[in-house]
Amino acid sequence: MAKTAKTEQEEPLKVKLWKAADKLRKNMDAAEYKHVALGLIFLKYISDAFEEQYQNLLAQKSDGADPEDKNEYLADKVFFVPATARWSYIQGRATQPTIGKDIDDAMDAIEKDNPSLRGVLPKVFAQEKLDKASLGGLVNLVGSATLGTKEAQSKDILGQVFEYFLGEFALSEGKKGGQFYTPQSVVKLLVEMLEPYEGRVFDPCCGSGGMFVQSEKFINMHQDYYKKKGAGRQGIASQFNPTDRISIYGQESNQTTWRLAKMNLSIRGIDSSNVKWNNEGSFLNDLHKDLKADYIIANPPFNDSDWSGELLRDDARWKVLGEQLTPPAGNANYAWIQHFLYHLAPTGQAGFVLSKGSLTTNTTGEGDIRKALIEKGLVDCIVNLPTKLFLNTQIPACLWFLSRNRKGRENEILFIDARNMGFLINRKNRDLSPEDIELIAGTYHNWRNTGDDLSSPYEDVPGFCKVATIEEVAKLNYVLTPGRYVGLADEEDDFNFVERFTSLKTELEKQIAEEADLNKKIADNLAKIKLPTNA
Repeated sequence: MAKTAKTEQEEPLKVKLWKAADKLRKNMDAAEYKHVALGLIFLKYISDAFEEQYQNLLAQKSDGADPEDKNEYLADKVFFVPATARWSYIQGRATQPTIGKDIDDAMDAIEKDNPSLRGVLPKVFAQEKLDKASLGGLVNLVGSATLGTKEAQSKDILGQVFEYFLGEFALSEGKKGGQFYTPQSVVKLLVEMLEPYEGRVFDPCCGSGGMFVQSEKFINMHQDYYKKKGAGRQGIASQFNPTDRISIYGQESNQTTWRLAKMNLSIRGIDSSNVKWNNEGSFLNDLHKDLKADYIIANPPFNDSDWSGELLRDDARWKVLGEQLTPPAGNANYAWIQHFLYHLAPTGQAGFVLSKGSLTTNTTGEGDIRKALIEKGLVDCIVNLPTKLFLNTQIPACLWFLSRNRKGRENEILFIDARNMGFLINRKNRDLSPEDIELIAGTYHNWRNTGDDLSSPYEDVPGFCKVATIEEVAKLNYVLTPGRYVGLADEEDDFNFVERFTSLKTELEKQIAEEADLNKKIADNLAKIKLPTNA
């Protein structure tokens, strides 16, 4: 019992909250319940942040501060929460049969007072199939966690809970729910390789906003970059807010997923005003037509055959450096690649996930497009990913990196084969470790570094990474599968055949001896057993 208690005590808040919340959903489908759970978590967060600011203003009332003035909250990027939407009021009504309507009304009231949240918050709590006793239990459960105070924000407690819930719901929903969730390790890898320190970051199929969140985390973890940038500017670096150094642009066609993205960004104070929704999608209705992004980070739907390609045969996006290359109407993979290229700034970089088939396909002109991308020096790096990373598909995946800034590397492509990396979380799912991410990203950076700082020079590693020239790729018919280039891993240089053979022989003889001894013991025991004789 003591061991069990210790395990529960050490269990992270996000895990405890998930287990308890999942029990409360009873027979409700995960796809619907996620909006209930995540909506309440968001409400608790903004109420915590408001309450802390409210108490501060209350203490300054004698100096003219007004706790009920909305403008007092805007300056500190705190959402104003009306009296009937504050958590203390909601939790006080948790046992009432009207608790569902009370929460829906609270969401409406918050949207009216905070224009940036209009149309974002879920109003799903009054529906009949949601058991009100379970809803009240969930309110009390979420109420036990402190999520929105300055201290909690500094530890990113709410961010951790929100991301964990998104992942668990995607796992619960399987293929249907995974569409909005890219595994966090894959997002981290993309961001660590691209290093979006400053500029415009764009994701035209942004899902729940994970690429943006990870980009903000990245720049916060690398603040030395900004200190160096401002070193010769009279100490101005100390005044920099790194998160103000990038601006994000996104688009999403699924409205409920877009709402999750807006909430996911809001809880971190990330400006999401340029994260747009329309149900037509980025191909038919590009809401950022004039955008030229410094970084594009994306995980578009794999092999999408229903992207309305037949309506866009002469679209301007299909010109690759002046050459018209129309993608096939039956598969959107290369349409996404060209959409990304169209939106890249003159020195921009793109990193994105695609199905592994995109590396070899020659269907309906795809091979010609890939050849043009390679010959025009736009393909920077290809990473082959392990299987079982994605919750929503078993299709093998890879990472593409394109760049319009390849000075010194114009005639090369880096291939990384990471198929054997990662670790199994369970029988069905795999993840990349921080060490895996560091190795892959470090290999890419060492290769990209053509400057004076060559403290970690790049080297080909058989079975893992290889730099190939465009001429070498052309000889393999412009196939981009890393395994075709990296070869097999070399044996250790000090491999001793005689020593290894002797070791294996000794091990085998030991196993044979142990088996013989076991068989003898079994025979001796059987001999001692007296079998009954027939009467």
